[in-house]
Amino acid sequence: MRADKVRELDNAELNNQLRQMEEQIFRLRLQVGMGQSVALKKYRQLRKDRARILTVLRERELAARS
Repeated sequence: MRADKVRELDNAELNNQLRQMEEQIFRLRLQVGMGQSVALKKYRQLRKDRARILTVLRERELAARS
């Protein structure tokens, strides 16, 4: 997911997507740990997307404070 698309979404949608991503990351981490899946590319991409969402949420939080 690109940063400009993340910025277009509102906070409720971002929190919803964040929750879904964390569930997917958890499942992929379990699969990789058990040797069932070799989905490292998807795991890395989900982590980066999660970081983008957290960054945008933090930027909005700081902007609201000032």
